[in-house]
Order: sequence, then C-alpha cells, then structure tokens
Amino acid sequence: MKKHLISIKDLDFKDIEKIYSLAEEVKHSPESFQNALRGQKFGLIFEKPSTRTWVSFDTGLFSLGGSSVYLGPDDMQLGVREEIRDVARVLGRYLSGVIMRTFAHSTITEFERYFQKPVINGLSDYEHPCQALADYFTLREHHGDKKTTLAFIGDGNNVLNSLLYLAAKLGHEIRYATPKKHEPDKQVLAEARALAKETGAKIIGTNDPKEAARGADALYTDVWVSMGQEKIRAQKLKAFKGFQVNEKLLALAKKKALVMHCLPAHRGEEITEGVMEGANSVVFDQAENRLHVQKAVLLFLCAS
Repeated sequence: MKKHLISIKDLDFKDIEKIYSLAEEVKHSPESFQNALRGQKFGLIFEKPSTRTWVSFDTGLFSLGGSSVYLGPDDMQLGVREEIRDVARVLGRYLSGVIMRTFAHSTITEFERYFQKPVINGLSDYEHPCQALADYFTLREHHGDKKTTLAFIGDGNNVLNSLLYLAAKLGHEIRYATPKKHEPDKQVLAEARALAKETGAKIIGTNDPKEAARGADALYTDVWVSMGQEKIRAQKLKAFKGFQVNEKLLALAKKKALVMHCLPAHRGEEITEGVMEGANSVVFDQAENRLHVQKAVLLFLCAS
C-alpha cells in the first residue's frame, strides 16, 4: 500500500506520469491487468448520487480482479448515525480501500486519518482529482506532450480547483473565466501559482469568457448549479449570464479546439446542444477516460 489520493497536491510530477503511463497500458491492454487486484475489496462511500464515479470505479475494480461494496447515504450517514473515526476504523478491518464522494472535504480528510489504507477522493466540495486527471489524460491523447492552453468557463468550483493544481504541476497554461464573486478558492489559487513558478505553468484569471477563450486549445465548462445548490438556482443563472460555451465563444478558440465538460450537462445553460454534440467535443472521451485513469490510480496505490 502506497498512499491516498485526496488532492492533486498528493501527487508529484513522477506520480502523475506513472499514473498516465499505467492508464495508457490498461486502456490498450486491459487483459494484462485482470488479476492485478485479485481479492481486494473497496468500499464506495457516497453521500451524493453518482453515475460516472460509481460505475467507472465499480467496473474498473471488477476488471482488475477486485470487487466493491456500495455504501450510500442511507447506509452510512457518516457523522450522524456513527462518528466518522469509528466507521473508518471498523471498515479498515474489512476493506482494502475506499472511494469517497462527499459534500464536505473534511469528511474525507478525517476518514483518512483513521482508515490506514488507501482513500480516494471521488469528489468533494473542494476537489475532484480523478476528474482532473482524466481531463488532462484526454488532452494528452489529442496533443501528445505539447503544452496546452485550457480555458475553463464557469464556476470556480471543485473541478476547477483540481484543474488548477494539475495544470500547475504539469507546466501547462490554464485560464479561467468566472463571474465576480464566483472565482476559485483563494488558497487554491495561491498554492497553484506557487507551483506554477516552479514548473513554468501560467495561470490567468478573468471575468471575461471571450478573453479566456481566445486562442485556447480547449474550452471546458461545468454546470452552473451544482448538486445541493438548487435553492439558489435562479440567483446563479442570473450571475452566469454570458458565460455559456456556445458557437460564438468556440469560434474565438483555435480552429480545432476541444470542447470539454465533466458531466452531467445542462444543455441550453452552460453549453449549447450544437457545441456539446459538435465535431470538437471530446466530452464522452473524458467520461470514458475516467475508467482508465481510475484503474491506473487503483494500481498506483494498491497493486503489490
């Protein structure tokens, strides 16, 4: 057992390269790894509903010879029915590791302190490291080792936080365009910019989507109203007016610029139907690569 993946910050450049090398291998030769995690069982501790995270991890574990048990919000009620530290110490006696999808990031960090085995952040309100790793793996498939410029248009959320850390560690340029008062977390920005000074990465922030999109290699967006924010939906839709990834915005990027989205998508809000289904879209490549990259993460953390 090696370590956890709670944040992109947990990985150094060599770790990321190792994960990507493994992802390429498992994508193209899955049969070579069919017994790599034989006998290992992981818990999927999910406070939120999920499609990609649940199915990709469950399928990935099965194809590696392992298995999983789903523990949803009605099963666990972490910190309500039982203290997080007690659940972690009990499950540490049963399981080889856990994948957690939570609201509060602190739920994952507290669980990790007591679990003593690999903990993978499948999503928290602060970061989405597996998504970001799959995204830059997708960019690599299309651009090779070339340094790319990724323009993120939308909310300064958990996905953007992980993308900022990863772009900084890889030495890429990332631009983000968010409405005022919806910028990324200040601590994340400070840490990412400190990393960027070491790697030569560029981090550019703006409140103008056109400025971010101009000449970019890829445009990326996410939902404006995340799970749990339904009560402020009208307020957020008003704030994000003008931030839609549409045909006019795509025309400002490079001719063959990729269109990216972590899903689920609200067509007609943050992205148009035409752009989502257009020739530039690699949205479903990203979704597929969640499977391959997460298998690589599992192997990186757990394979003997």
